[in-house]
Amino acid sequence: MQGFSIYQGSLTFESLCFCLLIVASAFYCILFEMSMLTKLRLITVDVTGTLIAYKGELGDYYCMAAKSIGLPCPDYKRVHEGFKLAYTDMARKHPCFGFADKIPNIVWWKTCVRDSFVRAGYDYDEETFEKVFKRIYATFGSSAPYTIFPDSQPFLRWLRGKGIIVGIVSNAEYRYQDVILPALGLHQGSEWDFGVFSGLEGVEKPDPRMYQIALERAGNIAPEEALHIGDSMRKDYLPAKSVGMHALLLDRFKTPDAETWRKSGATVLHNLAAVQDLLSSQPLAS
Repeated sequence: MQGFSIYQGSLTFESLCFCLLIVASAFYCILFEMSMLTKLRLITVDVTGTLIAYKGELGDYYCMAAKSIGLPCPDYKRVHEGFKLAYTDMARKHPCFGFADKIPNIVWWKTCVRDSFVRAGYDYDEETFEKVFKRIYATFGSSAPYTIFPDSQPFLRWLRGKGIIVGIVSNAEYRYQDVILPALGLHQGSEWDFGVFSGLEGVEKPDPRMYQIALERAGNIAPEEALHIGDSMRKDYLPAKSVGMHALLLDRFKTPDAETWRKSGATVLHNLAAVQDLLSSQPLAS
């Protein structure tokens, strides 16, 4: 038969061995890549600094709120410093956006924003403050103050296309889940499967329970089959590792701490495109 003429003298033993070696090498490469992709069943991702970032400065939005009712812009630096102090104080007294005390989200933020202005030296009367706060609360409950990194949506869709469960783990309140992420094009069901948000759970990073909740919510996945990606050694990397998950850090903004992270043994990458390349080419370190 003509189809078998290659075996009638044209194919030497050495050629046959070489062909088999090529086939075996290709098969090994396929298995090697598959083993990397199937090593993970769950990937959890931080939000701010990982998927999205703040756009502009806090003072920009406080200024717009003031100008909307005819007031001059508050001083940027004073407002920023006032907010940091007020937020830290509220988070200490009523963590997780008032979850344990059953404080309504809007009341928690109203107290925080009023204290921010007072600390900055702006003690508005009640009517004036209500108008300013209404604008601020609406703005930060929308996509306006945020920008999505261009690699975020493609990366999450790539993961889900590979059959990986994707979870969001964030110290954030319910509006991130219900409004902000969808408004930025990150929808539950197409970009991510479930969320673990501190304002809805009553625990917050760096509490390892955030990651335990994620493992349970994904279907009681074993921690060695899960990877967390974030931008904080304290809130993301260490607590995820403490429950047995894999973890890596993003350094999108060239933070001075990144070199220390690397020296400690952490994998540090610049963006999610680099994470995709890593997951497609190398096995994860334990």
